[in-house]
Amino acid sequence: MHTYHGSCHCGSVRFEIDTDSIDKVTECNCSICHKKGALFHRVSAERFRLLSGGDALVLYQFNKRIARHSFCRHCGIHPFHRPRSAPDAYQINVRCLDDHDLAASTPEIVHFDGQNWEASFEALKR
Repeated sequence: MHTYHGSCHCGSVRFEIDTDSIDKVTECNCSICHKKGALFHRVSAERFRLLSGGDALVLYQFNKRIARHSFCRHCGIHPFHRPRSAPDAYQINVRCLDDHDLAASTPEIVHFDGQNWEASFEALKR
């Protein structure tokens, strides 16, 4: 198990996660993920700790209003969200991890067709 530390751009929001490895990340093409260009790694709520900046977080929800997208009110960066597919977990934007070198780690990128969310989510269950 490894602990990674993350933050938004201005440093107001700081968090850490515990995970075995970041050998796979998810890239989603839904309307919001595509525009923000995030790559995600999921962790359970027990493996996520918000260290500071809860008061700097702004919640954004759309469509079914299940996913909880968190943004820093000061710099606008999206460090994590609670996904619609697993609202009790956290999807971490690996580009916000301060001590993880995404380029050096070259994780497998799993593409999720969020433009066709229902069909894609059903396909994952099979």
